Amino acid sequence: MRAALWLLALFGVAVAAALFAGNNQGTVTLYWPPYRVDLSLNLVVLVLVGGFVTVYAALRALAALLELPHQARRWRVQQKERAMHSALLDAMTHLLGGRFIRSRKAAVAALAQENALAAAGETVPHSHQLRSLAHLVAAEGSHALQDTATRDSHLQRALEDAPARGTALEQELREGAQMRAARWTLDDRDAEATLEWLAALPQGAARRTLALRIKLKATRLARHTQEALDTARLLAKHRAFSPAAAQSIVRGLATELIQSAHDTAQLRRVWDDLEAAERKMPELAIQAAQRMAALGGDASQVRAWLLPVWERMLELPDALAEQHALKLVRALESGLDTVDAPWLARIEAAQQANPRDARLQYLAGMACLKRQLWGKAQQLLTQAAQQLSDASLRASAWRYLAELAEQRGDEPAAAEAWKKAALAR
Repeated sequence: MRAALWLLALFGVAVAAALFAGNNQGTVTLYWPPYRVDLSLNLVVLVLVGGFVTVYAALRALAALLELPHQARRWRVQQKERAMHSALLDAMTHLLGGRFIRSRKAAVAALAQENALAAAGETVPHSHQLRSLAHLVAAEGSHALQDTATRDSHLQRALEDAPARGTALEQELREGAQMRAARWTLDDRDAEATLEWLAALPQGAARRTLALRIKLKATRLARHTQEALDTARLLAKHRAFSPAAAQSIVRGLATELIQSAHDTAQLRRVWDDLEAAERKMPELAIQAAQRMAALGGDASQVRAWLLPVWERMLELPDALAEQHALKLVRALESGLDTVDAPWLARIEAAQQANPRDARLQYLAGMACLKRQLWGKAQQLLTQAAQQLSDASLRASAWRYLAELAEQRGDEPAAAEAWKKAALAR
């Protein structure tokens, strides 16, 4: 379409020129005493146009001639910039490919090209970012080669080229360098140095998922369990882990906190600091109850922590794992000496509602045994011993049956019960 329009315009110009020059009788007379020169108007117009074109072409040629040194200089600078960027790309490519020595050499070459440009008085607009990035790549390669001295040297230069109060890109580079430094010190198993690097980050950068992941590993390495638990909670809220993985990590850290409690007061503080969802975890409630019992704490407090787990086991028998149910039974059994009437009623009601549950039969039998209800205890423990799948509970049931038999003077029954208790182990 554009070519057709140009063709039409050309035809129009040709027609206009033919109409103007075809019948043009005008003349131009030049007087130069004592001479007189008569020229055709068409010739004068052609001479003027030709002269203008000639002068314009000559000026353009002269400008191009004078511009040649500047173009040559720009070309040389452009070649150096291309070589610099090519070296940096090679460094990153080799780094991703695991060729760390080549990567470091390419990064150093990029820095050399940038220094040459700076020495020649040619500044690259993004020179600070480029130098910082090249130093980081060289430091990463040095870290992979376990060259700590070279790594730290390049890291320091990268931080110098990315000031904290620089442009937005320079600040981002500095934060990235600090995160990489934290990761490197974590690889060196220096948890305290890692936490120092993370503490130097701005508040917004410190809450990023990458920084929190590094902090979680560092705090676990440094045995800062409470801080690690808080970090794991933040990561779970950011959905940095799958729900199952997040729950597992939080559960493990909370369990470690519970087991590290040295007295009942500290254990209560740990329990109160847990979130509501965490206190509902059967594993944590059972661990806390067992730890409280081991520290000689209040048995009523133990049962209060176990009550939600107990109710969950009765409402949804399949929702509680077998190992957790057995731990719950063991934890309740350890406090039967001081059990109150409401709990006795709960145990009896649960056993009557689930007469085929051997674990509840065993617990009810032990409750009767502690209350010196020998006959009912023997009946429940006998039924439980024949159905229990757990070897330790089955051995415990036969052992108590043996003691009951000895108490009533039935030596054959006692011997048989002791034999079954030994075989159940």
